[in-house]
Amino acid sequence: MFSDLTEKLNDIFKVIKSKGVITEKDLDNALREIKFALLEADVNYKVVKDFTKELKEELKGKELEKSLTPGQIVVEEVHKKLTEILGGQAQPLTITKTPFIIMLVGLQGSGKTTTAAKLAKFLRSKGRQPLLVACDIYRPAAIKQLQILGKQINIDVFSKENSKPEDIAKEALNYAKQNGKNVIIIDTAGRLHIDDELMEELERIKQKIEPDEILFVADAMIGQEAVNVAKVFDERVGITGAIFTKLDGDARGGAALSIMKVVGKPIKFAGVGEKISDFEPFYPDRVASRILGMGDVLTLIEKVRETENEKEAKELARKLKKQQFSLDDFLNQLKKIQKMGSIAKIIQMIPGMNKVKIDDEESFNKEIKHIEAIILSMTKEERQNYKILNASRKRRIAKGSGTRVSDVNRLIKQFIEMNKMMKGMNKSKAFNLMKRLGIKM
Repeated sequence: MFSDLTEKLNDIFKVIKSKGVITEKDLDNALREIKFALLEADVNYKVVKDFTKELKEELKGKELEKSLTPGQIVVEEVHKKLTEILGGQAQPLTITKTPFIIMLVGLQGSGKTTTAAKLAKFLRSKGRQPLLVACDIYRPAAIKQLQILGKQINIDVFSKENSKPEDIAKEALNYAKQNGKNVIIIDTAGRLHIDDELMEELERIKQKIEPDEILFVADAMIGQEAVNVAKVFDERVGITGAIFTKLDGDARGGAALSIMKVVGKPIKFAGVGEKISDFEPFYPDRVASRILGMGDVLTLIEKVRETENEKEAKELARKLKKQQFSLDDFLNQLKKIQKMGSIAKIIQMIPGMNKVKIDDEESFNKEIKHIEAIILSMTKEERQNYKILNASRKRRIAKGSGTRVSDVNRLIKQFIEMNKMMKGMNKSKAFNLMKRLGIKM
């Protein structure tokens, strides 16, 4: 989402970092460029004005002219201020009672129904027993959509025909208590625009069930209008936070950078893709790092942890230590990368890799299928020891996998390179960071 802003800020920092000494004029020029970059990203004007004013005051107090690394100080301060306007400390859901009631609100088309399912799946992965509640009785097929999504992720959906939304919500509460559901997620109706009828209905639901969280679901693609709409929902219903959908899209990102300062409510989650699993908690400091092209190692590590259990991690560590990393292990690691989601998104999380572009992700997935076909065409002995692969064996493998000998040679070369990289991880900073976080590689 923030690719344009990231590119502009990186260009500004490149100029700043090239200077051994930063004068007041240099600083003013950089701040002016940062201001224009934020405005072009559709950030609220008042937020930009306050941001640049506070940043200037902070930087002037740092005595840049005496610093040996003035450019780095500027980057660090920008990161700090971006983190602040994004909300400062992450504010995740704090589930304090049973059942815990979450009410999703927003305009029609914001993605509430899909978000309800994503949130339910996320909470179940944390050990909760969620119940989805269909309170959108107006939009054609809204209830059916929620039921289909619920079936896909194996989560119960409560619905009732010929009833008012507030009564459905109340009955769902009783159902949850009777069936051991400790989190209730209510999908409410939206409208194409804000109207009193919608707000009054939401107020009745709120009064009837007293939700613990009222989360405003916003489509990031509509820009600053999302912030204006959030203000109205907060005034009428009283939202406790926001969830932005389509944060992986082409929108400029200004709404996400404005909502905390303008509305005073934190972003709690973000939808980052079309899959039900493309959903993550919102961490202001990590998002600020992504915007500045610093990557997001912590989120990347969390994704690794989701695909690697402790037993597998220990076994991989043992093989690396004894230099027994095989072609089977190579294939296994590639499949884990696929499970982690979009390769393009993953690369953006790696520090220094923000400018790498994946033009055709489908080709990447096809390549993995070719690699799998080649490796599975090998004997067990060949997969354990690639060094025995002579010309005759390679021809047999190519024929068996429907590929060419040159493809087999390329795979072996890739495996050797990855093997070197994996062996070197024991000495790397990334490995030490993983170790501190309790991940055994």
